[in-house]
Amino acid sequence: MNLNTKIYVAGHCGLVGSALTRNLWAQGYTNIVARTHAELDLTNRVATEAFFVAEKPEFVFLAAAKVGGILANNIYPADFISINLAIQSNVIQASYRNDVQRLLFLGSSCIYPRDCPQPIKEEYFLSGSLEPTNRPYAVAKIAGIEQCWSYNRQYGSQFLAVMPTNIYGRGDNYDLVNTHVIPALIRKCHEAKICGGNEIIVWGTGTPKREFLNSDDLADASIFLMCLPDEKYSSLVNPQSILPPIINIGCGEDLSIRELAKIIKQVVGFQGKITFDSSKPDGTPRKLLDSNEINKLGWRPKIGLPDGITKSYEDFLQKFSPLSQDIGSVS
Repeated sequence: MNLNTKIYVAGHCGLVGSALTRNLWAQGYTNIVARTHAELDLTNRVATEAFFVAEKPEFVFLAAAKVGGILANNIYPADFISINLAIQSNVIQASYRNDVQRLLFLGSSCIYPRDCPQPIKEEYFLSGSLEPTNRPYAVAKIAGIEQCWSYNRQYGSQFLAVMPTNIYGRGDNYDLVNTHVIPALIRKCHEAKICGGNEIIVWGTGTPKREFLNSDDLADASIFLMCLPDEKYSSLVNPQSILPPIINIGCGEDLSIRELAKIIKQVVGFQGKITFDSSKPDGTPRKLLDSNEINKLGWRPKIGLPDGITKSYEDFLQKFSPLSQDIGSVS
């Protein structure tokens, strides 16, 4: 990409999409195209095609998706598979039909088997059974990878799928039904502190281990990949390869949910007790990505977890006053 390349960020209002847009502007890119959901429904094939015909973006970051944690996946499994399948299919097909030079599809580490060897290498894709708590979402993301791979093989397109680890950061969603673990813990600890609570309840045993990456680091990695020289980029999307065009993006370190909760408790300043509800599901026991491939290309993350959580809490405080009606009581 050069600084006047026409770039479409699909999902620019979300956690990852907003980080991508923020980082692209910061790096001097000036020709960025974006549409809100109200302006363009990407599940609508006709509308999506018409947008691509009119705008003709050269590079596409496909960050639009329906996302959420264990609770949301359990409540809305049909939405997670059908909405994501529609968005991916429409954007990838429209990108091919309108001569997009490069497309980067944001996948998820949940596409890997539940009981994968650790750390998880790209070659473990489709080597075992998925984690049941997020299987509909994972299957949709797997379909997106396969679609990128199939278009590369049949048409010679340059579509790359990145598999980020668990993402958090500025612009996160703090709704307790639809959110992930870090924003949920930030909200719970904050509410308990403000309301004088002496305990928060966290789902599961606290023993599963997770790796976390700040959304600004993911954006930086994604832009880095899209700016690779042709030879290096083409090797990642090589249609002749027996491996799909995927690359992991992580920080290389993980910690237990119990350890994570302690960090967030300290950052927020909550003085009470953290209780783990073992009657609720844990999800995958461990999920640490092997990010050697992107490291060998020259990229590494810059934001440490404690600093990233501190910035996330500052972002939370900017969105919600201490007793805002937007934040209700939680157990």
